[in-house]
Amino acid sequence: MHPLQAPSGCNSSEETEKHTHGIAVATKDVDTGAALVAGMSGDLDPDDAARVLKKIDLGILPMMCSEIQFMDKATLGSAAILGIEEDTHLSTDHDYIRLGTVFYLSYLLFEYPQNLALQRFPVGRWMSINIFVWGIALACHAACTNFAGLFVARFVLGICEGSVTAGFMIVSSMFYTRSEQTSRVGYWSQIISGFISFGSLHITTTGFAPWQWLMVITGSLTLIIAVVYWFFFPDSPTNAWFLTPAERAIAIRRLKENQTGVENKHFKKDQCIFALFSALDQIPNSLTNQRQIIVTSFGFSDLQTTLLSCVDGFVEVATIWTGVMIVSRIPNSRAYVGAVYFIPALVGVFMIELLPWSNQVALLFAIWLVDIGITGFVLSLAWLTSITAGHTKRVTRNAIMLSAYCVGNALGPFMWQTQYKPRNRVPWVVIGLCYLICPLLLLVIRFMLSRENKKRDAEPVNDTFEDVYIEQITADGKRIEVKVDKEFLDLTDIQNRDFRYVL
Repeated sequence: MHPLQAPSGCNSSEETEKHTHGIAVATKDVDTGAALVAGMSGDLDPDDAARVLKKIDLGILPMMCSEIQFMDKATLGSAAILGIEEDTHLSTDHDYIRLGTVFYLSYLLFEYPQNLALQRFPVGRWMSINIFVWGIALACHAACTNFAGLFVARFVLGICEGSVTAGFMIVSSMFYTRSEQTSRVGYWSQIISGFISFGSLHITTTGFAPWQWLMVITGSLTLIIAVVYWFFFPDSPTNAWFLTPAERAIAIRRLKENQTGVENKHFKKDQCIFALFSALDQIPNSLTNQRQIIVTSFGFSDLQTTLLSCVDGFVEVATIWTGVMIVSRIPNSRAYVGAVYFIPALVGVFMIELLPWSNQVALLFAIWLVDIGITGFVLSLAWLTSITAGHTKRVTRNAIMLSAYCVGNALGPFMWQTQYKPRNRVPWVVIGLCYLICPLLLLVIRFMLSRENKKRDAEPVNDTFEDVYIEQITADGKRIEVKVDKEFLDLTDIQNRDFRYVL
């Protein structure tokens, strides 16, 4: 049976049968944008496309760049030097390590269910609900007085995060072309947590510690973001509130070059070749909860450390920005650029291992060099989205990669053992090995995709899906069949032999 054909015996709305003019398919079996653009022909006006792109950027990028919902990664590290360990009676370093691990364990357990939910429910509303619960859990940290309370709060945070990164990846692929996705994905970062931590240190209230103020403030900001998402974050171009019906059709037609479609709610299975890279790359991310403790060990005061942590966010944004700009200007350079950005991180690891502990300024700069390694992972997220066709396959690949991401993040905290302090030589060696293997994996992936592209170039033209129709009902109640472009059939990159992987 053809992959787009339905079994015999279905009713007229579900039936898929062979016609003399081509293949007829049920509307549910094609991309949701297909019905909106079915029957449209001719070239898209570049000025119209540019105007719609600008409206899309204004409509969703401010919310995607509102890094409030990513603060949970930084709040635990900031709270560590603001007194949370003493106030909640964390008895050993192992308690603190477990708080870092449980977040990613719950993320891992609920990543697949979260992706299924993103398939079944409106993306914006589902993300809003998760961000709202997230904000409550973050603020509830302030009420915790022991390890058990913090453990539950961190577990809930992990559950909720599973929807946000995956949701952003899905929405990016539904609104942006493959060449645009990299520059848009790159700005999910965080800067302001350090400023909030710095301000919290200046709040002196009886019975309420600075770390508690940090949690309440960040939790409250996250709740505000959740409300904004509920009312303003779009689910797809087909119902984006900031686009007119004509502009929605233009937004969908812009994606024709992707040959990936917009959205289909039926599930398909596939594997992700990026999983190993994702897991290894995220083992060093355990540094997030250790960074401020390490900087304090260099000899900086708590006040200086919180202020210096603002630089971490600026370094990440600056390096990600340069990385995505280079990729957007040099075709098929994702693997090469991502690999190059691991080099400064390796230099930073060597500096930390070899420099005398008294050279605090040089050690601080080494930490910032290590931060540059994040660019490779950000580029890989955008790359993954742009090389996967078929909405459901894209969701599945995202789930696999983010599950591997959780495994790496869950394992990473266990290398920061008390016996390795203060130099932490073993953890830094592990980080160095990960950052040595990761760029090699990017190059291997590029080689595999390039080989597949060459194989497809040598194949004869496949016109199987060139003549496909869907049934529509006109305003006067008549049933008509309208031709659908192959690009909107929600074919996977395996089914669509015209699909070429970006490198």
